Amino acid sequence: MNLIKLQVKTNSQKYSIIIGNNVINKITKILKENSINFNQCLIVIDNKVPKKLIKKILKLLPKNKTTIYFFTASEANKNQKSINKILSILLKKNFNRNDCLLAIGGGITGDISGFAASIFKRGIQFVNMPTTLLSQVDSSIGGKTGINTKYGKNLIGAFYQPSLVISDINFLKTLPKREIICGYGEILKHALIADKKFFKYLDKYGEKILNLKSPYIEKSIYVSCSIKKKIVEKDEKESGLRKILNFGHTFAHAYEATLGYSKKLNHGEAVILGIKTATKFSLLNKILNIKEFEFINKHLNELKLPREIKKNFTKNNLTKILSFMKKDKKNNTKKINLVLLKKIGFSIYNLQFDENKIYSFLKKELT
Repeated sequence: MNLIKLQVKTNSQKYSIIIGNNVINKITKILKENSINFNQCLIVIDNKVPKKLIKKILKLLPKNKTTIYFFTASEANKNQKSINKILSILLKKNFNRNDCLLAIGGGITGDISGFAASIFKRGIQFVNMPTTLLSQVDSSIGGKTGINTKYGKNLIGAFYQPSLVISDINFLKTLPKREIICGYGEILKHALIADKKFFKYLDKYGEKILNLKSPYIEKSIYVSCSIKKKIVEKDEKESGLRKILNFGHTFAHAYEATLGYSKKLNHGEAVILGIKTATKFSLLNKILNIKEFEFINKHLNELKLPREIKKNFTKNNLTKILSFMKKDKKNNTKKINLVLLKKIGFSIYNLQFDENKIYSFLKKELT
């Protein structure tokens, strides 16, 4: 398959997203073509990335210019301590602002590395090589970086656009099915908020996409990235339109935090549950019609995607879920801010709801 190139142009940065099979074989050429020059490069690698693929990359990069740091990616490690470890290496090795930080891993590795790159000497070159479907279609685009705290997810961070994103489909072939479903949650979200035609494509080829069949997986990544790219270009700092990318996420982040970011529910699964919850809430508040709701529900059912919050939570969790929803960074009043669906391909943001209304709704869902 030929390489697909997407160009992202924001106010702060212009960069390329390269998508394709065996992209890592051309890494030296790609870095050169995208003007990524450096005297030193720190490579932050997720421990879970297959060593065979890492060896391939390291062989192609100049040994005398690279330093390697292996990182155990988990929500629990997405913290200030991990940032400090990366900063210590950069400081000890006396990196300068023209040097580079390369992240190889999923969304957590990208978020941590991007945040460290943004605050080291007020910003060094950051190249992201996402290795999970979730990070290839979502977190690697748009410049959101950050860490978690005991008060909630991603509450400390910065908008910092990468200098380049390299997405190799080969990494996906090493992932368990659960990880593919995790990424599919974000692909589905992009279709629901912005592109009905794409949703119909997912409905037709969902099984093939989840099984990483060509050309369906490549097309899904490309269209998903294109949707996010257009939104980010119009609203880099999430002052308006970009908020629609949070569809399902206010519920999802609260679900994750309530379970203490455990393996019981990964981010993408939480997003799919959040999408289902937000879709049902849209229906009950007469924003979405029953026909569209059933179309979405049928899709979730046919692909056997997570769709019942009762499997993970009981009424005893309600207060905790609500407390995390109230702490969500998108809230600017005492009410809870939600993104809801008007119809497939069209979402509405800045809708505010009283916590009691959401509490009553979730209580019924958990009955």
